[in-house]
Formats: sequence, structure tokens, C-alpha cells
Amino acid sequence: MGTTLRGVGVSHGVAIGEVRHMGTTVLEPPAKQIGPEEAEREQARARQAVDAVAADLNARGNLAGGEAQAVLEAQAMMAQDPDLLADVERRIAVGSSAERGVYDAFASYRALLANAGEYLAGRVADLDDVRNRIVARLLGVPMPGVPDSDEPYVLIARDLAPADTALLDPTLVLGFVTEEGGPTSHSAILARALGVPAVVALPGAVELAEGTLIAVDGSTGEVHVEPSAERQAELEEAAAARKAALSGVTGPGATSDGHKVPLLANIGGLSDVQAAVEAGAEGVGLFRTEFLFLDDSERAPSEDKQVEVYRSVLEAFPEGRVVVRVLDAGADKPLAFLTPADEPNPALGVRGLRSLLDHPDVLRTQLTALARAAEGLPVYLEVMAPMVADRADAKAFADACRAAGLHAKFGAMVEIPSAALRARSILQEVEFLSLGTNDLAQYTFAADRQVGAVARWQDPWQPALLDLVALSAEGAKAEGKSCGVCGEAASDPLLACVLTGLGVTSLSMGSASIPYVRATLAKHTLAQCERAASAARAADSAEGAKAAAQAVLSGE
Repeated sequence: MGTTLRGVGVSHGVAIGEVRHMGTTVLEPPAKQIGPEEAEREQARARQAVDAVAADLNARGNLAGGEAQAVLEAQAMMAQDPDLLADVERRIAVGSSAERGVYDAFASYRALLANAGEYLAGRVADLDDVRNRIVARLLGVPMPGVPDSDEPYVLIARDLAPADTALLDPTLVLGFVTEEGGPTSHSAILARALGVPAVVALPGAVELAEGTLIAVDGSTGEVHVEPSAERQAELEEAAAARKAALSGVTGPGATSDGHKVPLLANIGGLSDVQAAVEAGAEGVGLFRTEFLFLDDSERAPSEDKQVEVYRSVLEAFPEGRVVVRVLDAGADKPLAFLTPADEPNPALGVRGLRSLLDHPDVLRTQLTALARAAEGLPVYLEVMAPMVADRADAKAFADACRAAGLHAKFGAMVEIPSAALRARSILQEVEFLSLGTNDLAQYTFAADRQVGAVARWQDPWQPALLDLVALSAEGAKAEGKSCGVCGEAASDPLLACVLTGLGVTSLSMGSASIPYVRATLAKHTLAQCERAASAARAADSAEGAKAAAQAVLSGE
């Protein structure tokens, strides 16, 4: 056909191969009635299936490690939710089979999630995946998921559950395309971690016929259907040229005229450290400590356990900078011991620093553990708080750090527009800012990061978002302090140049993106980056901003 479809590119690279579709979802089980004498046996079957699926999800998480492990462990907790299991057993007691009881209970819970605010609505796909796995086990049919194939292929799906994305084999799955999802969805983040080219939010993706040859450009978001041999050669040549350019640029991040831009890694735990070191990360710009807490939603890990994990990460970056984000719980990362269970809109409720200030013992233990972990190590430790809204928040966090005896720089994340607007005020209390562009976009545009229908407002090229980045960077410069970016925006090489031009002082991203960003920065001067930033901010749309920046940086 030679047609080109356009979605949202979320992971660099080009993949050319035949389409294979995700396994079909489990069919709705029949509404079979059982007798009272069968209820106990059916309840036991349901419990066994739930436990088996939870164990499988945890095992997949252990194999995948890092961010994937936390996502899968959260799914396992969802499967074993006591209220959900009680509903299943109640339905079986009044005549439902095990599989029908599971199906109907999950349907009821699904409706609650869908109407419980955008953050929890974004978890519906994860819940559906758990339901499908349990029902498939009860029916004795193959699990829905990645197709079996001896030949490499491009995977097509309406959406990808974390359990599937986490264990994709890059030697078989050349790339993937989804109809739903957004640039900061779980699937997108995991695709970048795997280094698999990916395009999401592509209308009509599932209508591509099995076996169709397509070329997926994860940088541009383009999917070429039945590309000509000439077009394939052009894409492969461009990909090879990009790869060659990457290998030729090493060392610390910098523009071509020597302006230093430290390139740091986002990590979720020890399993991510090796990839960061191999990519040449100059340190850690975002250590997501909540993954340590997700191991047990009922209680926080002990201080000694935290010391052990933090010290192992700090030891991996001698003389390097490690920025630790304290526990960011709430919204899509609820913890029973910390976050309210009955909030009507958790994304706008008690989450992040707000939760920690309501539970000062949890914050104090974490800060004390960090202080102990850093003792005697030649590392530049920095600690920051999530969801800081104003100076009062920043002061409360800095006071808690000092009270815990923490010898480190204290910082604030800019994820709420108010923090960007009042950056100079916040910097009276802390020593640095770090922009979480994913949440900043979400709150600026009222667009949930997990909802594909609003993906265009999650585009980090949106000029309004760039304005807020500029405000934060200008405020930090005026105060003689630093302002980094640790959101997914930093992983876009072209946007990295624009962020540098806006005055951002460091960039932190998934390790797989570091070589791309390093090579692109090295091609341009600081002045070019500044002109590109000005051009992008003058545009009225994300597409216009990207095109304007590209024109400046390409010399057009």
C-alpha cells in the first residue's frame, strides 16, 4: 500500500518486520449455575487461580527487575485484593462458577475504577489483564499475551499490559505498536528501558492485517505500511547512521562549544544500575525509592533494609551525583499504610510530600536511612521531595532533612504549575529544582498520562509546558541554583537541546536514551539550543514547536 500512519513515537530506533497481533482476550465465561454443594470447591479453585496468577506476575517482575518489577508487583497485589476476593467468593456462594464469579467481580471493580478519577481509570487495562489471566487459568486455556513465533516480528496490540511488555524478547519482538496508551504510559516507559522501538496512540493499529510488512520509526512516530524496498533501505540507512553517530560520541554530556549538560539516569533500584553505568551516566538524576516500598503495601521497609539498598546504589557512582526522590506514594501508587483509601480523586489529593508530612515517622525513617547509607562514601547525595506546591512545602521538607541529620543538598520537584510559577520563592528553602515533566504536563493540561485519548496534551513539546520549564530555569538561575529535568521529556534528543536552551542544567532519563541525547547535544552550540528554544516557545502547538526547533537546529 505504501501508506504512512502517524502515532506517538516513544522509543528510539527503526523496526521492519511482519505484523503479529497480541493474543486475543479471554472470552466471557458462560453464566453457569452451580449447586450449594459445589461452592466450597469452586471457591478453592478461585483462590488457587488468584494465587497462581499473583505468583506468576511476581516471578515475571523478579526476572525483569527495575521499574518493570514494581509495576508487576502492583498488578499481583491487585489480583489478591482482599475485598475483590471476598466478592468473588460471595458470588460463588450464591451459585456462580469460579470463572464466572471472577469475571463478574472484576467487572464490578472495573466500573468503580473507571469512575474514580483519571488516575485510577488508567489502571483499568492492568485490571483487565489480571482478570484475563485468572479466567484463562480457570478455563484451562492459554494465557492471553505475546504470540509464539520462531521469526522476528512487530507486535501490534490495542494496549500492552505491563506483564507482557516487561518480558518482551528483543531478539524476537523487533518493535511494537499500540492503538492506545501515551508517551508516559507504563508500556512506553518499559519500551525505552528495553531499547525496543515503539509507537503508541496510533488510530487503527489493530486493523493492520496479520503478516503485513511494516516499518516502525520510534523516533518520529511514523508507521510505514508495506514500504517499498527503496523506503526500507532509506530507513535502515538512517538508523545505521544514527547508531554510528552514537558510538562516535563519548564522555560527559556537553554542547559542541563545551557547555556542560550532565546526563544522568532514572532508576528504580539496583537492577537498573548496571545499565546506567554501561550507558555512561554521570550519576543518577532520579532514584525512585517507592519501588522499595511497593514490596509490602501494608508496612514500610525497615530502616536497615532501606540503608542496604540505598548504599548499594550510592556505591555504584563514586564521585558521582545521586539524586534520591523520597517516597512518592498515592494516586496510581497507593500504599495501605500511607494513602487514604476513600479519596474521590487521588491524583488531586493526599499524595507525594503531602502523604509524608501526614506520616512524619515514615519520612524521618527514610531520611535517617539515607544519612546512614551515605556515611563515608565519596558521593554527591541530593534528596528531593515530590509534589511540592509552595514555599511552605519546601520548608517543611528541608526542616525534616535537617532534623534527620542528613548531609546532602535538599531539593524540590516541580510537578505542579504553582511550583514553576513560584520557583524563586521555593528556592529560598531548598538548593535545587528537578522538573518532573510527566506530572507537570498532566496537571497543566488536565490530561491523565495513562489515557490515550488525551495523549496530545501529554506531549512534552507543548509550548505551555516549555513556558513553565523556562520559568523554573530562570528562577533557579536568578537564585544561583540548579534546575534539572528528570521527566520523560529529557529522553527526546531534539527536545534535550531545547531544554538546554531554556536553561536546564542537567538531564536525567532512562539509560537507553543517554547515547542518543549525548550525540545530539554534541552537534549543536549553546546559542543554537537557545535559538531553538525561543522558536519552540513562539509556536502555538506541540507539532509547531518541534518543527520550529528542528528548523533552527538543522540550519534551515
